[in-house]
Amino acid sequence: MTNLLLGFLPSGSEWIIIALVILLLFGGKKIPELMRGLGKGVKSFKDGVNEAKEEINKAKDELDEPSTTDKEKK
Repeated sequence: MTNLLLGFLPSGSEWIIIALVILLLFGGKKIPELMRGLGKGVKSFKDGVNEAKEEINKAKDELDEPSTTDKEKK
């Protein structure tokens, strides 16, 4: 299965062609800006994922703890 998926990834020479096309389209001055924006986007996405995980774990912990009303009934 993984070999099938890896078959669609570009090889070494194809990466060079892709890089040259990007360089021609955007120019040398725009590429650092694009990469900076991409990095900020990835960081923001990771922060959002971590925040969602924390909220899920917090809700899970609240469900696992017996509530005070359950203690009073016993």
